[in-house]
This record gives sequence, C-alpha cells and structure tokens, in this order.
Amino acid sequence: MAVTAAPRPINLADLLEAMADAVPDRLAIATIDRDYTYAEIDERSTRLAHHLVSLGVRPGDHVAVHSANRIEWVDAFYGCFKARAVPINVNYKYLRDELAYLYDNADCVATIVAPEHLDAVRALDLPGLRHVVVLGEEYDAALAAASSERLGGRTSDDHYVLYTGGTTGNPKGVVWRNEDIIRAALNASRFGAPFDGIEQLVAEAAANENPMVLLACGPMMHGGSQWILGNGHVAGYTVALYTEPNFSAETILDLVQRAGVNSLTFLGDAMGRPVADAILAEPDRWDLSSLAAVSNGAAPLSEGVREQIRQALPGRFILDSYGSSESGATASRIDDGTEGPVGAPKFNAADDVEVFDPDMKPCPPGVEGMLGRTGPIPLGYYNDPVKTAATFKEVDGVRWSIPGDFARREEDGSVTVLGRGSVCINTGGEKVHPEEVEAVLLRHDDVFDAVVVGTPHERWGQQVTALVQLRDGAEATVDDLRAHVRGLISNYKVPKEILFVPQVPRTPVSKVDYPASTELALKLLR
Repeated sequence: MAVTAAPRPINLADLLEAMADAVPDRLAIATIDRDYTYAEIDERSTRLAHHLVSLGVRPGDHVAVHSANRIEWVDAFYGCFKARAVPINVNYKYLRDELAYLYDNADCVATIVAPEHLDAVRALDLPGLRHVVVLGEEYDAALAAASSERLGGRTSDDHYVLYTGGTTGNPKGVVWRNEDIIRAALNASRFGAPFDGIEQLVAEAAANENPMVLLACGPMMHGGSQWILGNGHVAGYTVALYTEPNFSAETILDLVQRAGVNSLTFLGDAMGRPVADAILAEPDRWDLSSLAAVSNGAAPLSEGVREQIRQALPGRFILDSYGSSESGATASRIDDGTEGPVGAPKFNAADDVEVFDPDMKPCPPGVEGMLGRTGPIPLGYYNDPVKTAATFKEVDGVRWSIPGDFARREEDGSVTVLGRGSVCINTGGEKVHPEEVEAVLLRHDDVFDAVVVGTPHERWGQQVTALVQLRDGAEATVDDLRAHVRGLISNYKVPKEILFVPQVPRTPVSKVDYPASTELALKLLR
C-alpha cells in the first residue's frame, strides 16, 4: 500500500523549503549587487537556524533583528522560523529609551545586529538578552561552520510577531499564527485565492514560467516590506530588495531596471514623489518597460503625487492596499486614473470586512463606524491582555479585529476608509504618537505646556508640528527645543514645525484639545 506523505505545516519556513525543492534555481532575492536563488536563501537561513539553536535559542524564543536592509535580514526572517524561534523587528532609528522598551517588552533572548547598532545594544541593561550575533565577519564565519541539514518539527501554530508603532504610544507586538499571517496578509499576490496547503502553492509556482518581480522599497523592519517579501515567496516570485543605507530614487530606479521589476511598492508620498520627480527629470535614463504597476500601502498617496506618477509612468495603474498589523491585507483598489480625485480612499473589501457602530452592530451604507475584519486574524498583542481585549472582540460568536480606523460602507458595497480614530501622526510611513513627543518637550526646563499634532506636508503626508507654551521669562528657541527632542527620541519624531503660543488649547477638564490644536496650528502655518 502506498504511503501518502503528510502535508507540510503552513509555515513560512516550510514554504521556503518547498519552493527551494521545486524551483531551486529561480531567483528569490535580487539586490543592486547580486542575485540569490531559492536554494541559496534556503541554505543560508538553514545554517543560521542551526547557529541559533547551538547558542541555546529554543522554540518560541524571540530573536531581535536590528539592522537596515541587507540580505542577512532575509536570512534572519526565515532562519528564526526554521529554528522555531520568532524574529522581532527592531526599528534601527530608535534611541536608547525606545530600544530598551522594545527589547524588554519583546523578551528578546538574542539579537542579530548590524555593527553600526552594536554600541546601542551594549548600552542597554537587558539581563534576558543572552546572545548577540554581529553581522559581518562573525556572522559569516558562524554560517560557514553551521550545518546545512534542514531542521524539522515546525507547525502552523508557530508564532509570527510584528511590532508596530500603533496609535497608543509604545510599540505593541502583534502575535499571529504562521498559517493565519500567510492567509491574511501574504496571499495578496494571489488576490486572496483560497489554497489547501503549501503543496498547492508550490505546484502553482512551479507551473508559472514567468514569475513576477516585486520590489520592497521600504525597510524590512516595517511590516509592509516583510509582507511584500512574503507575498512574493508565497507565489514563487522574485523579490527585489533595496539595500542602500539611504533612500535614493535614482538607485531605486537602477534596481527596477536591473531586476526587471514588475510591481514597485511605495510607502506613501515620501517615496512616491522623489521617484516620480527622478523619472520626469531624466525620462530616458532608465528602461522601465518591465514595470506594469505601482503599488502603495502604509501611508496614503496624495492626489498631487498620483498625478506625478501618472505623468512619469503613463499607462500603468496604481494598486492601493489597505491593512494594518492587526488585520492583515484587508482591502484594495485599482486606480487607473479614470476615477478622478477622491476625498478619502475607497476600497473593495471582501465579506470578512464590516463597519461597526459603537454597539458593535453593522452600520448601514452611508453611516460612519469602526472598520473590522474577521477570519484569520491575530491571537492578540504580546504580553498585553488589556489592549488585546480592546482590539479583538467577539460579536455573535465571531472574533473580529477592530484596529481603530473610521470607515463608511458605500451603497455599492465598497468601504471608504476615513482614517485613524486617534491622533496618531503618519509621517512618511512612520507612526508618531503625539503624547510621546509632548512628554519629551515637557522635560525641557523652559517649556510650560505643549501639544503635538499632524499637519499636512507635501512629501511626508503629515509632519510633526508642536504648539509650545514657554514658561514666563523663558528664552528657549526653536533650535534649542529641536536639539532637546533629537537627543532623546528618533529623528523622525522631532517636530518639523515648533510654534510658540500663549496658551495650549485644552478642554474644560484640562485634557489637550487636539481638534482645536490642529486648527490653531494650521492657522499659524498659513
């Protein structure tokens, strides 16, 4: 009697291994410097998994990945899963306080860190951090000495954790099962088509003789770029990885040309505008004939930048994606330029998306409410049952993720996303919580009161703007306050505008009046 092989678990590590078996010589990653096949990525990450296990990393342990984009980020992403550990994305822009919080909150037992960030890690007081793997010669030697024999024992329930800046201050770790993140966020390149298991995905990929090439422009520390990587590899595509230390539109376009990129993904205006500007400035410099579409997520594209993209790349469509760390890839729309300017973005959403009123009843068309998604959703926030209960709710026996966006169901069934139900500032794809910046400003001796709001910015979408009330007789300047903030938190959180006011707007119960503060800031900036 023939013995039927047990199906593989729906796990990112098993997916990579199955693709490496089926299409070993197909390109998995393309950088500006060299290409890597599925077989190479599989072997590199297997060797890293063995090294982590040899250090004492155990199933379920959290391993920080603390680096800008480089091929080792991909090694770490898959290598951790192969070892049944969990890669933890560290924002390399963070400074001491932010890093200390994230490393501690995530219970990281090891870190894979780029040399330029090693001193920052060593300056932290983290008794639980037992192992430091430094990229470079040490890392290369460790991989060369490690076994290339695959490990096993993984399950579909193994965790994937994504730390997000969120809208409530400190970053939160969103905990997913491997199977759920694949179905909810990494299946968008297949347009969400159902699948029975890894075997089906691999068979489809092997039969595709012309796999697409996707470009992940943003840093891998962001979920959006991790999801582009996953979407590409779930479908057996090639993912072009931008590995330069600083964003350069010209180098992005060099990579598009070199790798034959079909879909270029932006994270809002901060990436879209410079790329469009570069093409319009030198329209004959690059061969962009392979480029079929521009995708966008994480931050909205303004109508002005959309028009620039249409001029720079005529005939291409713009694919807008809506989602969150807590809900996955929730909805999308194709902008072919025929719809004209729209106010808030409108998306086509599946039956697993709903708009709820405050009583958790579905809103009728035209009524604003809170957006929710069911189906494969996260287990919750890591080590935070209170926030988990606030975001993940059960309605009539069905579990929903309610990440905090206002939305409106339209008569045609589409969903218009109106924005966060909080005061979170989205500047160039980075999320900034005003209370954090306010707290830093208030630590300056000359500051009596402060409020931070987001105001429109041509490139970044929003800019961090502070209204500051100085103490009587104080003489602090804008430069003084910027230097103070810059010394304590990441540069992208430093206010682009600091406006001195006689009094910060507050409500009758002494809470900051954010709507009034935003109105005042806009008036002063005119």
